[in-house]
Amino acid sequence: MLKVGLTGGIGAGKSEVSRLLVEHGAVLIDADRIAREVVEPGTPGLAAVVDAFGREVLAADGSLDRPKLGSIVFADPDRLAVLNSIVHPLVGARSRELESAAASDAVVIHDVPLLAENALAPLYDLVVVVDASPETQLDRLVRLRGMTEEDARARMAAQATREKRLEIADVVIDNDVPLEELRRRVAEVWGELVRRARAAGDSSQAQ
Repeated sequence: MLKVGLTGGIGAGKSEVSRLLVEHGAVLIDADRIAREVVEPGTPGLAAVVDAFGREVLAADGSLDRPKLGSIVFADPDRLAVLNSIVHPLVGARSRELESAAASDAVVIHDVPLLAENALAPLYDLVVVVDASPETQLDRLVRLRGMTEEDARARMAAQATREKRLEIADVVIDNDVPLEELRRRVAEVWGELVRRARAAGDSSQAQ
């Protein structure tokens, strides 16, 4: 098995790259999606969040009111740390469950938006960074996601710098290119990942 950390700045096109990798046969473990699943109604995760933050973080239907919780934690680093101490271990445990269910020669892609920010690179066999210029990121956020330029710039500034992400990259996928070119590059990277996964599988069987 090959454990790959996939990351990229907001608007860089990481979701498109992960989608293409899944088309090739990758097993995708999406940290953001798992983070939502572990606090769904009826979960121990949601109960722990309510214990820590009170029932005012619940919506009328009993689900987590994400905007309300966000307004509390992003203004207060201590409260954010409390939330992370609840959610991160649950996400880690679920990720490991999904990973252990994958085949021994699988390429397992961990889609982790804040991989660079949280210094998680050592958890993976290699790190793939989807890279785009800040100008491209800004254009996509404003044009495709409907953000104001001010909001888009603030979201970009809150993340690791482009340089910090590239520092931890074993493989870089340039996404300042047309979709067809991106497809070709992802196919090329996929070939390399499969080779590495097979080599890792062979060496573990030989031991």
